[in-house]
Amino acid sequence: MNAQYDVFLQKPNAFYNNYPRKDGNIEVTHYCPGCGHGIIHKYIAEAIDKLNIQDRTILVSPVGCSVFAYYYFDVGNVQAAHGRAPALATGIKRAHPESIVISYQGDGDLAAIGTAEIIHAANRGENITVFFVNNAIYGMTGGQMAPTTLKGQKTTTTPYGRNPNNEGYPIRVSELLATLKAPVYIERVSLHDAKNRAKARKAIHKALLNQTQNKGFSFVEILSQCPTGWKVDAPTSYKWIEDNMVPYFEPGVKVDRIDDAEPITFPDRIWDPATIIKNLGLSDLDIYARADRNAIKPKNRNPRIKIAGFGGQGVLTLGILLASCGMMEDYNVTWLPSYGPEMRGGTAHCHVTIDENQIGSPLVTQSTVCIAMNKPSQVKFEKELVSGGLLIRNSSMIDIPSARTDIEILDVPASQIATDLGSLKVGNMVILGAYLERTGLFSEDTIVIVLKEMLKKASLLELNMTALNAGRDIAKSQA
Repeated sequence: MNAQYDVFLQKPNAFYNNYPRKDGNIEVTHYCPGCGHGIIHKYIAEAIDKLNIQDRTILVSPVGCSVFAYYYFDVGNVQAAHGRAPALATGIKRAHPESIVISYQGDGDLAAIGTAEIIHAANRGENITVFFVNNAIYGMTGGQMAPTTLKGQKTTTTPYGRNPNNEGYPIRVSELLATLKAPVYIERVSLHDAKNRAKARKAIHKALLNQTQNKGFSFVEILSQCPTGWKVDAPTSYKWIEDNMVPYFEPGVKVDRIDDAEPITFPDRIWDPATIIKNLGLSDLDIYARADRNAIKPKNRNPRIKIAGFGGQGVLTLGILLASCGMMEDYNVTWLPSYGPEMRGGTAHCHVTIDENQIGSPLVTQSTVCIAMNKPSQVKFEKELVSGGLLIRNSSMIDIPSARTDIEILDVPASQIATDLGSLKVGNMVILGAYLERTGLFSEDTIVIVLKEMLKKASLLELNMTALNAGRDIAKSQA
């Protein structure tokens, strides 16, 4: 065999050799037979290899059939909420401008719930590459009508065919984005035959090349087959694209301003903490890198904290306070809130991680500390505590024993103390004081500075410090 074909036919380096992250046969993908995603994946992986950008690439995949792209691409992978991939890609690219960021989206994701994100990312001219897979249907969730479903096309939610008078017309996303001034490259391609697949491969490579040259926003729409959703066999699906999709979604270049586009320049990044603090006007916040960090007992270091209670008990604020103190003392921190729609009076909880090392995920599934502000929170979350973990209970609102015998328990009548101080709102500060007294995690100076920044008013600072010290006294009494 000719040597050039030996190289061409091998699996791209940007793919894993097999797919151990997925269940079942690790040699095959999860896509349906005849699906276009596999072809598109191959073209993207080939372009990554050819441009030698594998170590710089971050692929953002949202909800849809491509949700498991991280099974296959040996690059940086980030999962986005439904439709939000361009927004997430924007944040990644701005934080790491040297990276190559790909947003990989389907029609139901990009053209429905994600319409605002893609329009505004394109309008800003973000230096990212978006690959938009248009198969005219919601393939993952059962074949419902998508924004790109064609007039008269039958789906599970349009059993008599799409009626423009009822569902509107199919959205031509490429033409919509082409009306904007900022994008430098927009092209629609198709996978329905060899000639068009060659054009698709070329367009995908070009869109990534533009990003390596910092030319700006590139967008490639790919007409792709979905035999399962369309309820046809694979050969028929190619013909269906040609006969039905191509006449309405006409392939071709919609925008090409690449030659006229000046490369985007990025300011030098500032890594020095002292310079960042000075530039942000935070010169008095200089308590990072505590010298006595090693004095903290091993069981109290690098906590993974779950805080839960009713809305209005300051659950989320307590999490922010802990995370802010962690940042002040040069820890890596994450804070992830979760609350019901009622907010005040509804359920609320948050995840806080404070670590000397890099944090892989903001989600706390096995906590080392659980702060329960009410009875339902204890029942729900104490089971997630690791053995030997710390459960801090607002004993004013919890009148049941813990179901655990292998954990440390600190009872703090936070609500009662806060009421005695004249404001139920400072119950979270009572809990914070008890936690800090038990663990020694942060210095008193750090707490004062963070509270000054958050509260502003001297009277509020005095009340909160009084509540915090009351919590400290409770913890001392149970030492």
